[in-house]
Amino acid sequence: MKRSCKVVSWTAAILLAVLVIALVMIATFNWNRLKPALDSRISQAIGRPFVIHGDLSVAWRHDASAGWLRDLLPWPEFTARDVSIGNPAWAAKPDFARLDALRFRLSPWPLLAHRIVVPSLQLVHPDVYLQRDRLGRANWDFTLPPGGNVVWKLQLGSVGFDRGQLALDDASRKIQLQMTIEPLQRSIPYEQIVAQQAAAASAQADRIAGAAAGKAVGDLGTPRAVSPAAAATHYQFAWQAVGSYEGKPLKGSGKTGAVLALHSDTQPFPLQADVRIGDTHIALVGTLADPLQLDALDVKLWLSGPNMALLYPILGITLPDTPPYATAGQLSAQLHRQGSHFSYRDFHGRVGGSDLAGSLDYQAASGSHTRARLSGKVSSKLLQFADLAPLIGAGTARAMPAADATAQRTGKVLPVAPFRTDRWRAMDADVQLTSAHIVHGSTLPIDALVTHLVMDNGVLTLDPLHFNLASGAVNGGLKLDGTQSPMRGVLRLDARHLKLNELFPGLAPMRTSFGEINGDASLDARGNSVAALLGSADGELKLLMNDGAISKTLLETAGLNVGNIIIGKLFGDQTVQINCAAADMQAKQGLFDMRLFVFDTADAVINVTGTVNLATEQLNLDVQPHTKGVRIFSLRSPLYVRGSLGKPDVGVQKGPLLLRAAGAVALGVIAAPAAALLALVAPSHDSDGKNTCRTVLEQLRNSGQIMPATQAATAVKARAKKPVRK
Repeated sequence: MKRSCKVVSWTAAILLAVLVIALVMIATFNWNRLKPALDSRISQAIGRPFVIHGDLSVAWRHDASAGWLRDLLPWPEFTARDVSIGNPAWAAKPDFARLDALRFRLSPWPLLAHRIVVPSLQLVHPDVYLQRDRLGRANWDFTLPPGGNVVWKLQLGSVGFDRGQLALDDASRKIQLQMTIEPLQRSIPYEQIVAQQAAAASAQADRIAGAAAGKAVGDLGTPRAVSPAAAATHYQFAWQAVGSYEGKPLKGSGKTGAVLALHSDTQPFPLQADVRIGDTHIALVGTLADPLQLDALDVKLWLSGPNMALLYPILGITLPDTPPYATAGQLSAQLHRQGSHFSYRDFHGRVGGSDLAGSLDYQAASGSHTRARLSGKVSSKLLQFADLAPLIGAGTARAMPAADATAQRTGKVLPVAPFRTDRWRAMDADVQLTSAHIVHGSTLPIDALVTHLVMDNGVLTLDPLHFNLASGAVNGGLKLDGTQSPMRGVLRLDARHLKLNELFPGLAPMRTSFGEINGDASLDARGNSVAALLGSADGELKLLMNDGAISKTLLETAGLNVGNIIIGKLFGDQTVQINCAAADMQAKQGLFDMRLFVFDTADAVINVTGTVNLATEQLNLDVQPHTKGVRIFSLRSPLYVRGSLGKPDVGVQKGPLLLRAAGAVALGVIAAPAAALLALVAPSHDSDGKNTCRTVLEQLRNSGQIMPATQAATAVKARAKKPVRK
């Protein structure tokens, strides 16, 4: 035999012997000897105690999914029994987690670079305790302090689950939670779970929002098309949870997948949850990819409950008080330490009897952005005015739970529910709201609402605020400064070309009416409720109505209790044609002074003087009717209006006949307000361009006899005392 062949043969034999000896040593090696070293390395990598209390064993397995070499050669799979992972020193319990067993595969070559690479990890009967204290420290945060001399680093591939328990104690969010996890008898496809949750959420929405709206919400939809990877996932575990959230009882259930891939966006982890916190219902179905970065949370989200404002302690998003609601949409999220971002896309649903749709983005506070920010667009085909009432402080008792509602003062009409300005400073907003149609019962149709809501550091602005009403238009803006105490409110509105015959379509006398209404409102006020704002208002209100009709029925429809009683006293229940109605009121500290308030009818001129005090809701008005002929003899007697807005007292004045005579001579009108109201006589949409109020106001302004009633009475007395020249 040649020498070279002998060398090769001996070399092969030696290598084979070494391999056999190595295999024998590995097979007979007591792996428990490695426990101290393994405990030390992992503890250093995660920054807290890691201890294997039981045996450490190895099984050799093939893994075709890891490549041809792993399929050809067996690979070690370690099983560590009775494992504990410790907590930081500040935690209430010593252990973060306790497991019956921990199965993991270990890549040997990265160990040379002080890296512990675990391609797969299986948790057997885990018992996990999660805690976050009032300072915001969380025991699930394994980030090591900066500047530490960390030699070993841990990298996990995927985590598999088994039945187990989880407890959560979050002092900063006031969450107490106990959760159990059990394997399903069989895996359930992703799309089947989606269909089940969509049906359940729609039924729940029909019960809550449908009852308030008087109609069913209908199908809230199924998720949009998902990726093939998401569609291929299966749910293999079910969970149950009980506890409390912000002091409210919490109960929930759901399903998850079996393996959580920590560094893969091609293996989404399926999630499903159905949770009730108090009266609020939250349901979701979707997937989570790349859990360590949390960059790809994509779920179908259903929300329903009695009041959107109750979502503030749950989601941290400032929303107004509302009637019962139900919505469905697609939620995607990127959760980072530097600030989380949520997108609620293509949502639709109902709030009371109103429908809503749109897309919203929420950026959590972070770094230089000290406040969270909500932005987006919301649209509606039909909004019920009753559903908007809580936004202006009305109807709050229905929208809010009894514990949060502010009791209305006995005998008072103006809402006293305070605006929640403390929440305004917690979040900024930039939302565009549009609505095709708004109704107030069967009357007062409003079309084409367009407004831009901006919340900036506690200052709420609606600008522009535009809507069409009765073939006319209302434009203006509203600003509420919640940073001031009491809050400052500024309102600017102008109404042009409101058609009388369209203003109350359900009222028969109005169907044959014609003419227009124009008006301006400019108010500056301070207060933390509607009542307080109106009770401190400074500014002006101007209104002009020409060629209309007025009746008790009309005023009842409009909700004008005082006017209803006055018209009933003067004319009975008949409809009275109005040539012109003009009003000019000046407000100072909530006291509205009638500088000019006159009705010109075919039979009489009615002049109203006095004040309305919205701070006390007290009335102090005098109504002077001036008959144009002898047809309405009863109108000779003037009226008084006293009492409150809720209970007005209207009666016949018992003043001297001299004042009645004075009222017959003068209308009690000042020329300056009449001239100012001429600016409201906008060009009419009618082809003939006629406007009765222009003629009436010109006569009032130019008449030499025009003076206040008291001045007229003085003039009559003076003429009576003056000697007659011969």
